[in-house]
Amino acid sequence: MATLPVVLGSSVFIYYYVRYSVMVHRRLAREPWMVPSRLYARPTTLRPGLPMEPATLITLLNGLRYDQQEGSVTAAPGQFAVVSPQIVLFHPRPTGDAAREPVAVVFDKGRIKDLRGQQSKSLYRTQTLEPELITYLFDESREKRRLIRYEDLPPHLIHAVLAIEDRRFFSHPGVDPFSILARLIRNLRTDSEVMYGGSTITQQLVKNFFLTPERTWRRKVQEAVIAFVLERRATKRQILELYLNEIYLGQVGSFGVKGMGQASRVYFHKDVGNLNLGEAAMLAGMIQLPNQYNPYRHVKRATDRRNQTLRAMVEAGFIDPAVGEAAVALPLRAEAPILDTAEAPYFVDLVKSQLEERYDKKDLPTQNYSIYTTLDLRYQTMAQKALRSGLEQIDAIIAKRKKKPAQPVQGCLIALEPSTGAVVAMVGGRSYGASQYNRVTQARRQPGSTFKPFVYLAAFENSFDRPDIPPTTPATVVDDSETVFFFEQKEYIPANYEDKYLGPVTLRKALASSLNVATVKVAEMTGYDVIADMWSNKMGMPSKIEPYPAVALGSFEATPFEMAMAYNILANNGVKVEPLTVLKVADEKDVALEEHRSRAPKNVVHMESAVLVTHMLRSVLTEGTAAGARAMGFAADAAGKTGTTNDMRDAWFAGYTPDLLCVVWVGFDDNTPLNLSGAKAALPIWTDFMKNALSGVKPSPFAVPANGVVFIEIDKDTGLLSTPHCPRVISEAFIAGTEPIERCSEH
Repeated sequence: MATLPVVLGSSVFIYYYVRYSVMVHRRLAREPWMVPSRLYARPTTLRPGLPMEPATLITLLNGLRYDQQEGSVTAAPGQFAVVSPQIVLFHPRPTGDAAREPVAVVFDKGRIKDLRGQQSKSLYRTQTLEPELITYLFDESREKRRLIRYEDLPPHLIHAVLAIEDRRFFSHPGVDPFSILARLIRNLRTDSEVMYGGSTITQQLVKNFFLTPERTWRRKVQEAVIAFVLERRATKRQILELYLNEIYLGQVGSFGVKGMGQASRVYFHKDVGNLNLGEAAMLAGMIQLPNQYNPYRHVKRATDRRNQTLRAMVEAGFIDPAVGEAAVALPLRAEAPILDTAEAPYFVDLVKSQLEERYDKKDLPTQNYSIYTTLDLRYQTMAQKALRSGLEQIDAIIAKRKKKPAQPVQGCLIALEPSTGAVVAMVGGRSYGASQYNRVTQARRQPGSTFKPFVYLAAFENSFDRPDIPPTTPATVVDDSETVFFFEQKEYIPANYEDKYLGPVTLRKALASSLNVATVKVAEMTGYDVIADMWSNKMGMPSKIEPYPAVALGSFEATPFEMAMAYNILANNGVKVEPLTVLKVADEKDVALEEHRSRAPKNVVHMESAVLVTHMLRSVLTEGTAAGARAMGFAADAAGKTGTTNDMRDAWFAGYTPDLLCVVWVGFDDNTPLNLSGAKAALPIWTDFMKNALSGVKPSPFAVPANGVVFIEIDKDTGLLSTPHCPRVISEAFIAGTEPIERCSEH
């Protein structure tokens, strides 16, 4: 009879051992050794004149997993050293045309001054770094993770984790009865409300990776048996690697930080391999109670816990007492949180949804694809800062009003590289944590006056499509006076902003001043059906429009993404270049599964017509509704248009240089009137972003075709050929053959 309990106990153990062995085997085969796909930003190119601080380059090199060395020597590619506050030395990895020697990046007044070869003493014009990792494509969970391998871990981080969590990890079989007994005695003797657990690292991994965090005796027994099984299915290094990738390390903004790789990036802006002793101790100390030891919210508590970990490392013999006390004496310095939008979550969501149309949804989190995108992290950071700052200024204006809105004001920004269509920055709202609704691609709003340039574009297209009627040119004069328009036996009475009417004006003046009545007259002359056909068919825009007078003032719905597509046709002189987010997808062997190839350019509207509109839109910034951009310090030659819709519900600005295009929208999600114009709400955000993005860049001139467009000096007011007596003369662009032949007789 005495043997019966033993037999029964052994049978039960064998049953659960086999059962859990199958579970562990399946999970290990399915999950941890399959690497999720990775999204990369486009490479950063360092060059003299580039606005950048040394700290920014250090963070960038950490993001690229360069190893930081002490002193001023980098012995191998993939290493860097901080030589002085203004000099960072790095040894490029052998990719592309990278230097084969360490390069010293010399900074001066917030810019790169020189790129100097350390050995050859030569000066380099540029150095292009490797693409930087944006994120991994995990499942639907909203966690920040950056996977690491055991060999990436610095010894002092491993020792810190073992000292505070499980000193006998490399010797116990998964469960440590000595530790359980010791901690039980400690809990009985302590007055602290925080009870010490006896779980090994293996048991903690089992609880987080295989089970739910339920606290029952049955669950603890399961945990112990599975830990015993896991120790026989995986090596100690594999278990520790999986554990350090799985542990939760606090909440930052709307995201949970998971794993040591991401935690080192978030809290210290470093690669895990570059953590110093104190930083490693802080992260190891956070494991027990991540939010209570969060250095952003509880500095003293986090410092005390770090010091406790350091002393545990001394006690365990991992570091000398003098080294430990020296680290304890240092202040805790966590870097400011990396903004959630700095990792471009709206852009990532867009790319992910696009990829899921072309690949099996289950493959993206498991197949180790490398996805190279168009995102420029430098532009992305600028875009986020510009939008956040601009919306805060609008908040201050709204706060002074008697009636407070029910929702926070929202905004979005998209920036493209005109020639390629590459989406270089995208911010879909003021906070991804508060709302994952991407207003760039999903918010259908009236474009208002930002549509007006396309009315004039259609008018100029008639010079080619309808040569039987008199041509319309930027110098054509229309009467901007109160007018009743009749369409399908109905009256339409548009009004100008603040009811100001200017009488006879040229089309250039009408567009620069965003005159509603004058624009509707141009639409009537052109044909509402012609405008609708050009937008929907010629330009192939997703938002279809109907031919009626109000459409001339943007009384239809479109997304900011669509408006960026449309403006890019103007920026490319009539060529339609589709917006692009993914350049290449490669498998784990670096074999390209898809790769973007530039297509032969195709004009959807005539080059001459687009050139005329761009030439007119330059006046919007020099003397029109967007002249405030110059007052805010934006000096580059640019073309653009403000937009304000009926009842001032939406504020827009869309503008471009030959090198960069940006569209900004501001408004309320519930369509409450903003009561601010595009010039007041959207233009400052656009200006802030473009001014920083183009800083230090030699601007490209707007291209003008050698044939087809002529420039003639005309009287600015009458639109006729100028005479020596005309007081205001401008050089106006005309489609060849449409220029005026009559001289001004008013002066």
